[in-house]
Amino acid sequence: MNSKTILQIKNLSVAFTQYEQGLRQIELDVIRDLNVSVREGEIVAVVGSSGSGKSLLAHAVLGILPHNCNAVGNIWFEDELLSPNRIEELRGKKIVLVPQSVTYLDPLEKVGSQVRRERNEESVRKKQEALFAFYKLPENTGELYPFELSGGMARRVLLTTAMMENPRLIIADEPTPGLHLEAAKKAMRHFREFADKGNGVLLVTHDIELALEVADKIAVFYAGTTVEEAPVADFQSVDTLRHPYTKALWRALPQNGFHPFPGNQPYVKDRLEGCPFAPRCPQLTAECEDRAIQEQTIRLGTVRCIHAE
Repeated sequence: MNSKTILQIKNLSVAFTQYEQGLRQIELDVIRDLNVSVREGEIVAVVGSSGSGKSLLAHAVLGILPHNCNAVGNIWFEDELLSPNRIEELRGKKIVLVPQSVTYLDPLEKVGSQVRRERNEESVRKKQEALFAFYKLPENTGELYPFELSGGMARRVLLTTAMMENPRLIIADEPTPGLHLEAAKKAMRHFREFADKGNGVLLVTHDIELALEVADKIAVFYAGTTVEEAPVADFQSVDTLRHPYTKALWRALPQNGFHPFPGNQPYVKDRLEGCPFAPRCPQLTAECEDRAIQEQTIRLGTVRCIHAE
């Protein structure tokens, strides 16, 4: 029996409205025609370098983009096409965020109360205390204010906020920076256990090595779009990957030789109409630059590359 799709994002584009040279208004397309999905029992890791638009994806799903940001495209949650009002109803309940920044914690409220959402029932308190113990937070952590926490402690507190509810989908936006390796792996195991119960996790991260340990699928971001989505097993060999950028990421991993790749990700204003990776690609042809590259299915993955096999 096929598992149910929890989250499906189709043709998502996100643009910032900015002004330059006085009153001239421009639109910066930060995300363009992005597709990604999460099924029951899956962890889908979105990986890519800084500035590729990964965090904006998380914020677009949750409806918390900045006021000067415009998103178009379709997002389904459990087969329901979401409206802004429906996203607001689901946010913090069925869809929860583990944010990247510890500034999401209210500096004027003790963290225990924040994690419990000011609920004081005995069962809620016990669950909060059990989660704090699981992440090896000191017993008095709940009575502390955010400024009294170390960076690693604050990040572990944020992890507990997601686990306090009974969500169907966790969106984890760079949840491990600042954590030592043992704590980071424990967080990943907790996400794995959550997914194995029939839920879904969208893991936004630049740490591809950690993602490969727990994820079921890897969605590779480059310059604001998914260039490849592949089963994690395909990352065992460069020959089973499809996109030149994904192959470059694979070769750059320490266990694969740590080979750097020349060039840089293009700035939004400099992005080509065709493949954004074209200026760095060893397989570049005129077609790559002249037209938008459509997503195609190859084996059990998808890819945006006319030369993919």
